[in-house]
Amino acid sequence: MNVNVQLAPVAQKEKRAFIRATEIWTPTEDGLSLEWSAGLYGALSGFEALAKQTRFAIGEGLPGKAWAERRPVVLKDLVHSYFKRGEAAQEAGLTCGVAFPVYADEILKAVVVFFCGGDDEHVGALEVWHAPVNAFEMELDDGYYGAAEVFEWTARHVNFGKGVGLPGLAWSSGAPVILERLIAPRFLRWEKAAEAGITRGVAIPCPGATDGAWVLAFLSALRTPIAIRCELWSPDGSGYLQPTAGYCEREPHLLQRLKLCRIAAGQGTIGKVWLTGSPAVSTNLSVEPPILSKSAIERGLGQMIVLPIYDRDTVASVLAWYL
Repeated sequence: MNVNVQLAPVAQKEKRAFIRATEIWTPTEDGLSLEWSAGLYGALSGFEALAKQTRFAIGEGLPGKAWAERRPVVLKDLVHSYFKRGEAAQEAGLTCGVAFPVYADEILKAVVVFFCGGDDEHVGALEVWHAPVNAFEMELDDGYYGAAEVFEWTARHVNFGKGVGLPGLAWSSGAPVILERLIAPRFLRWEKAAEAGITRGVAIPCPGATDGAWVLAFLSALRTPIAIRCELWSPDGSGYLQPTAGYCEREPHLLQRLKLCRIAAGQGTIGKVWLTGSPAVSTNLSVEPPILSKSAIERGLGQMIVLPIYDRDTVASVLAWYL
């Protein structure tokens, strides 16, 4: 009972999430560049307007770099770097971006970009982990930690074998891993995470990479959560998706409430992503499947971004984040 009383007020006090904007970039019809497809920007209308007018060739800008390198890319300086919209990012208060390419085997479906803003109160982490071909351990390639400087030092001095820690679990399974609580033995850095106020974690493998294994990890704090709610949907063997993991900062028993919910291919945004294999956003949750819609709206949620998770050329699961 005490947990319920503590969680809701913290989430409601939260002014801005750790992730402040997201974008989806898809290949143009001729396949020579990326164009804006969708995004969630909150009040950053100017940054959104500029994005809609921008294109990226392979290797150009943050989306183009993730496309060319076929792996997640973190960029911690949006102003004095190869980032094309530096002045607009600075005006919007954005300080960091991470791009995640969505590959269906050899075909690029999209590049999803997440933007963060930095100040003394924003705690959380975006981490990119890498294990070269034939390596036995995964090490940190790059990351962004907001105000969690001590936790960053710890991340840069630890490696993970297959099945060990959050990155190692995603590496071993080849599927997203959601940890509602960062506790031993599944999360090896739990003490430093607790000191920083980081409480939850989500890790996503990047199957399109060709130079070993890559994992993108999101670590979330209660006061500045990566997302208010996160759900993993997996095929149930009878032609539907069922919820298999997840959490909500405003609803402690999320999976219990959604346990009877099944989503068909093409149904709502989650079903659409499963059917098409391309990421999508929803800014009107009232049109989602009834159980999903009701539970989200009751908790004050208004939008979500949904990612397909591939196993070679097949969508093996779908990950939904509510902002």
